[in-house]
Amino acid sequence: MIEWSEEDLMIRDAVRGWIDAEVRPHLDALDSGELPPYDLIRSLYKTFGMDEMARSSFEARLAKDDDGASGDEGRPGGGNAALSMLPVIELCKVAPGLVSAMGVSLGLAAGTIMKRGTAEQKRRWGLDLLTLEKVGAWAITEPNSGSDAFGGMQATARKDGDEYVISGGKTFITNGPYADTIVFYCKLDDGRAPRDREILTFVLDRGMPGLEQSRPLRKMGLHSSPTGELFLDGVRAGADRLLAAGAGGGKESARQNFVTERAGVAAMALGVIEECLKLSVDYAKNRELWGQRIGDFQLIQLKLAKMEVARLNVQNLVFRHVEMQRAGRTPTLAEASAMKLYAAQAASEVAQEAVQLFGGNGYMSEYRVEQLARDAKSFQIYAGTDEIQVTHIARDLLSR
Repeated sequence: MIEWSEEDLMIRDAVRGWIDAEVRPHLDALDSGELPPYDLIRSLYKTFGMDEMARSSFEARLAKDDDGASGDEGRPGGGNAALSMLPVIELCKVAPGLVSAMGVSLGLAAGTIMKRGTAEQKRRWGLDLLTLEKVGAWAITEPNSGSDAFGGMQATARKDGDEYVISGGKTFITNGPYADTIVFYCKLDDGRAPRDREILTFVLDRGMPGLEQSRPLRKMGLHSSPTGELFLDGVRAGADRLLAAGAGGGKESARQNFVTERAGVAAMALGVIEECLKLSVDYAKNRELWGQRIGDFQLIQLKLAKMEVARLNVQNLVFRHVEMQRAGRTPTLAEASAMKLYAAQAASEVAQEAVQLFGGNGYMSEYRVEQLARDAKSFQIYAGTDEIQVTHIARDLLSR
């Protein structure tokens, strides 16, 4: 059993202060989509020196020629487990979309390049992403594939001399409208049946001929995280843009990222749960009906009690993940899926109950639980739906 240390709490309080000063005043603009999140995320990085930490650790990793195997690529704070988790938790209390935008750019786009790229590729694209000089996207989902990401993938790369010609579309791509660098998954068009084809991973740049990035899509929640579509029509990419397949090829590269992404959802969920609980307790203390505060009614107390149970359970998942990071261990896909499944459902249920506790006020934007409920629902969908998490957990159990 662990708790946040005094140093951890100092970091948490500093991050809270920055959020109060820099993020909360812009909540309406973020939630309307009027304000892209990237300058705020860069400000966070510069304020806490994360950009310089990323720069120095980048050079150290290349000098050791460890090919990014440390597993710290793209996580805020690198190997510091608390500095990885605490900004995520605190940001998700206010604008979970900021974490989605940051996590995809750093953890998925930069992380893939740092794990699979050559030293030249890391220098060409990795450092700018890790320091947030540039925005990254990770493009795997397609309109007709959904949860069948690999089998249903239709985007292709055809060999043409020393180059590849890439065509196809991607959708629901976080940072897609604004990305400077795109890690793009597609299948090698080599004449084999589509489901048998090799998965290739390319690094593409904004403005390449034949590459079109859509405007942000309208969606239910996470409005502070721009989501878009990518359209590729005959984009020519040299072998210098092809990332090494490594063990397991492009599929294994994507699966490793699923582990990172899914485990991180527990921290995101904790932020939403803590904020909903805080807002609900404050409201239950101050809202009066029939001459007494609503917190004195048993049904309201039941809601608060269940929220606290969810908070403790998800906090323990986060602490477990912190301990694993400190021990240098990565969760299995099944473990990460279990963390995501429980935490995502808990966050969504707590946020919906907060709306119910607030009654009519909970349905109004100014009370904030409405936004958190919309944002929390996304946790059960992206990085694999609840149903996909169940499949991955069960397959692991049945294979033992």
